[in-house]
Amino acid sequence: MAALSDVSLPEVIELQQIGLGELDPLLAEEINVWTQRFAWDFRGSAELLRRFVQVHALHGHALRWRREVIGYAYVVVEGRKGLIGDFYVSSAHASATNEALLLGAVVQGLMLTSGVRRIESQLMMLSGGMSQIPFHRFLTRHDRLFMEVTADAVPALKPRAGSTGAKFYTWEERFGEEIAHLVAAAYRGHVDSEINDQYRTIPGARHFLTNIIRFPGCGVFAPLSSAVAVDDRTGRVCGACLTSMVSENSGHVTQLCVLPAVRGVGLGYELLRRSLLNLRQAGCTTVSLTVTCSNVDAIRLYESMGFRSSAVFPALVWEGF
Repeated sequence: MAALSDVSLPEVIELQQIGLGELDPLLAEEINVWTQRFAWDFRGSAELLRRFVQVHALHGHALRWRREVIGYAYVVVEGRKGLIGDFYVSSAHASATNEALLLGAVVQGLMLTSGVRRIESQLMMLSGGMSQIPFHRFLTRHDRLFMEVTADAVPALKPRAGSTGAKFYTWEERFGEEIAHLVAAAYRGHVDSEINDQYRTIPGARHFLTNIIRFPGCGVFAPLSSAVAVDDRTGRVCGACLTSMVSENSGHVTQLCVLPAVRGVGLGYELLRRSLLNLRQAGCTTVSLTVTCSNVDAIRLYESMGFRSSAVFPALVWEGF
């Protein structure tokens, strides 16, 4: 009887070992996938990655198959936390085996990094076929929805400003510190603070806001489409809806939060409605957002405003290793 041949697997290599010419074809494919799947222009993020690759400063791992780079994942270390910034395996090679091989290498690398005690990731490009995630005994998984609404549906949304007891403004830098306090208060004990520990503290919330305002990971910040609610009685920020442009005609809601004390009066609805109107006026034909599947109240709100789910992806956290 003939012996069974070994199954050949891709080679796992460190990202610092590859050159720009090797990664470019994969980035070009990924740009197209982001456009098709999420109406998201990934070119700005890809260009930033290229700059780091050119100087061999991008950390993480890649998969190489027959001299071709077929997958990569880069990481960022912030103190005790490691972040998986992006994860992509080419469509021709996106099997559960290959994705698990790459993810396992990246997670193990972070686990072995001195000082790292927590790993966070939101893997929007994972194909979904992985039956067992590497190092699952240290893992907490939260599935998330990618939801979209067409801008044509927005004008039909009726205002609810009269019952909120708030005045509304577009984003200004003077609101930044209060919004950091708002984020920390709004997410206290919330499932999303398990996914992103920046929500748990005011300094962490400041860092989160800096990331979405100044860096292209969630698109280009759109201050004129971002709405801020100020309580009439206290003069303090009590809610905010922050937005970005993820392509020439697509917007994204990066943050929507309301103080617990003023929930239930339609403030979140009104903030989101105003931001959607402004995004439509800015030329958006679609607007997207992401939400954790267990956050049923938020999903109910978004569906009532016309959002529909178009994808599910995992947010993975490893801790206690």
